[in-house]
Amino acid sequence: MQLPLQINFRNMEPSEAMEQAVRNRAEKLDQFFEHIMSCRVMVEALHRHHRQGNTYHVRIDITVPGDELVVSRDPGKDHAHEDAYVAIRDAFDAARRQLEDYSRRVRQDVKAHEAAPHGIVAQINPEGDYGMIETPDGRLVYFHRNSVVQGDFDKLGLGHSVRFVEEMGEEGPQASTVIVEGKHHVLG
Repeated sequence: MQLPLQINFRNMEPSEAMEQAVRNRAEKLDQFFEHIMSCRVMVEALHRHHRQGNTYHVRIDITVPGDELVVSRDPGKDHAHEDAYVAIRDAFDAARRQLEDYSRRVRQDVKAHEAAPHGIVAQINPEGDYGMIETPDGRLVYFHRNSVVQGDFDKLGLGHSVRFVEEMGEEGPQASTVIVEGKHHVLG
C-alpha cells in the first residue's frame, strides 16, 4: 500500500487485538493486487439488543488506480457477526474477491466460455418422447422431450441442427439441454 492503513472504531472501544487482526488481513490484500493506493477500515458496533450481543459492521474502502472498491455489508440478522472477528474476516474475504475481479479486468483476463457442442437430429421417436443427436465425430447422444428448450420437441425433425449440453447418463451420454438452431442443415 502506498498510504498507511487507516483503522477507525465506531460505537466501541478500540482494541489492540482487533486492530492487529485488521492489519494482518489488510497486508494480505497486496497478494491479490499489488498497486493498492490506500485502505481505510471502519469497524462499527451496531445497536445493543437486550437478548443478544452487538452485531458488527465492517466497511473497507480500497483505492486502486482509477477506481475505489467498497465493501460494506449490513450484518442484518446474521448472528455470526455478533463476533467482531468473524465480521472482519467476512469483510476482508469480500474485499479479496473484489480485488481479484478488479485485477482480472485490469489485465483484461476475461473468462472465455466454450460454445455448446452441436449436432444433428439423427433419430426421433415422438411416441417415446426421445431422440438421438449425431455429433460431428459420429457419436450418438440421447435426449428426452423435457431436455428441449422452449418446448420445441414437436418442431424437431431428422437433420435439424441443434446445440446441446452433454452429460453422462445411466446408459451413456445424454443431452441435458437441447437448443434448436435456426437453419436446418446436415453436418457432413
